[in-house]
Amino acid sequence: MVPCIAIMLAIAASNGAAPIPFYEDKTNLLVYLDEDDHAQPVLSTADWGIRRAQIQAHFEEVAGKIPARPAQAPAMTEEESVAFPRYVRKKIRLTVASNDVLPAYLLIPKHIEDKAPAVLCLHPTSKFGKGMVVGLGDRPNRNYATELAQRGYVTLAPDYPGFGDYSIDVYARGWASATAKGIWNHMRCVDFLQSLPEVDGDRIGCIGHSLGGHNALFVALFDDRIKAVVTSCGFTKFSKYYGGDLTGWSHQGYMPRIAEVYGKDPARMPFDFTEILAAMAPRPVYINAPLHDTNFDVFGVRLCVAAATPVYQLFGASGNVVVAHPDCGHDFPPAQREAAYRLLDRALRRRS
Repeated sequence: MVPCIAIMLAIAASNGAAPIPFYEDKTNLLVYLDEDDHAQPVLSTADWGIRRAQIQAHFEEVAGKIPARPAQAPAMTEEESVAFPRYVRKKIRLTVASNDVLPAYLLIPKHIEDKAPAVLCLHPTSKFGKGMVVGLGDRPNRNYATELAQRGYVTLAPDYPGFGDYSIDVYARGWASATAKGIWNHMRCVDFLQSLPEVDGDRIGCIGHSLGGHNALFVALFDDRIKAVVTSCGFTKFSKYYGGDLTGWSHQGYMPRIAEVYGKDPARMPFDFTEILAAMAPRPVYINAPLHDTNFDVFGVRLCVAAATPVYQLFGASGNVVVAHPDCGHDFPPAQREAAYRLLDRALRRRS
């Protein structure tokens, strides 16, 4: 029953043969609408799988389809290698697709005795792009790729489209959004990490702040190989984002359909972050949501956590959502980064 419905949803999303049921209330997640648009209770994790497939399909209605990836991992070209006391930082280029080369930094700890866990490190909005998270930016509270490498993780920091060294017109290449292209690139980064001899491909996490904070959630929505997520200043309920004005989500760097199709109206949006957060279940998630973040209203974050909690409880994993509310603005302070790293340690490190 469940696989058939999931396949039906995927086909409907791709060819428009049947609309995905629309949910006016995106806070009550323990319900799904069946093929006859009848409400059914979510009583099991299999039931949740139906609703989760609908969330993915609704996301693709807004961002565009996430294409299948090649079977082969991206080829790497190394441009630079810099040694530090505890790790080596390599500036690399990954051939993620034909005529599409993604710039990134790869940080490999020294003296790895066994295959190490890895973390995909997604940068915030910054002209430095990937450099912001490896110590080459102007904000030390964003150096999580470096700090995790010092902690023994292999870290990979790619550029998001239009940032750093990655000048690409995603729309000229047929993508419906920069968001979808970012998700696909980030999944290709997971492919690459799994191909590295230093990496345990079953122990991969993702971390990001701001732009990277929601991109960490987005890639984890579609890639179950990501076993733990850290999202800092990355989301709020759409109705709480600048009073419900979704202009900031609708430009060319994100998802233009939010304006073109949905009129920047939260009530018309097919998905919300209540659903995106719940779709992480049962994986561990650390949320840094400062009290004075003017981008992502803290009350809206709390609404998302409240909506997602019953789904985590369904999996018996309510303790896997950890939320911090530091008394600051749009920042990722040291104490919260350390707590986030501890969550990654619990999720990704082998226990002796």
